[in-house]
Amino acid sequence: MAQKHILPIQISAAVITVSSTRTRENDTSGKTICEIFNNAGIPVNYYIIVPDQIESIRSEVYNSLKKSNCIVINGGTGLTHDDCTIEAVMPLLDKKIDGFGELFRMRSYQEIGTSSMLSRALAGTCYGKAIFCIPGSTPAVTLATKELIVPEIAHILSHANK
Repeated sequence: MAQKHILPIQISAAVITVSSTRTRENDTSGKTICEIFNNAGIPVNYYIIVPDQIESIRSEVYNSLKKSNCIVINGGTGLTHDDCTIEAVMPLLDKKIDGFGELFRMRSYQEIGTSSMLSRALAGTCYGKAIFCIPGSTPAVTLATKELIVPEIAHILSHANK
């Protein structure tokens, strides 16, 4: 996209790890997302780990929306009985960014093959802010954050705030 179409938006990130077993000490995926954002010059204003519970996830999404305009939720996007990130976040979205999930699965397919279809990666906007739901593995968060989110976040937020 031409630079003239990208608004001068100050980007700040929030990272929410959805897990009933991870802690700050062993959350390599959450730490990886924070590191990628910091290396890209995007400050992380909010970081938390929440259990796989719809109400807990929604509560922290609302908290993060008060502090950041780019929210990345990792974990809980699969097909197991306790994966509920998508169910928690989908009703909060004003607009869905279908291409994010499609592109994430396409890029994942190149790395892990057909099991990439099990990912329900999702993105959208809420109150002019971007929300991304990605799998919780370290390779998945690296792919999503480094190759998809960071390169396009200014573009996404520019459109979401016109």
